[in-house]
Amino acid sequence: MELNTLKDLYVHELKDLYSAEKQLIKAIPKMAKAAKHKELAAGFREHLEQTKEHAQRLERVLSSLGQSTRGPKCQGMEGIVAEGSEMIEEEGDDEVKDAGLIAAAQRVEHYEMAGYGTARTYAELLNDQEGAKLLSQTFEEEKETDEKLTQLAKSAINVSAAAK
Repeated sequence: MELNTLKDLYVHELKDLYSAEKQLIKAIPKMAKAAKHKELAAGFREHLEQTKEHAQRLERVLSSLGQSTRGPKCQGMEGIVAEGSEMIEEEGDDEVKDAGLIAAAQRVEHYEMAGYGTARTYAELLNDQEGAKLLSQTFEEEKETDEKLTQLAKSAINVSAAAK
């Protein structure tokens, strides 16, 4: 894909985000299974459903632009998911591993917020109001998930891990 216009870059970013979401749809169930803290596992399962919605929103935005979802694999998310997989495989104390899972999940959320924020800005500049609205909605949900992870870490999981 040639990037000659901001719209080209916007489409490229949307396809990259779509690839990232599809990778997460495969990775999140593994994180939920690995989490020992019930609230953390439930949070991962809840976010899996949101992630499926995020992918559907991206399909809608791309379709409205006359584009398919096909594009290169998101290398950034691939690396972040690989790090999360390494955490799942580590041996150790359950609370400490759960704290590590939160750290891995927050890396995902921050990466996604950066991507969605950028794509939303492009949508606004290109006067894609519906795209901007959908991307903003997803950005806010990613931000909320990050905040929930922080709260769970501060109130329970990291506290338990610190006692080890």
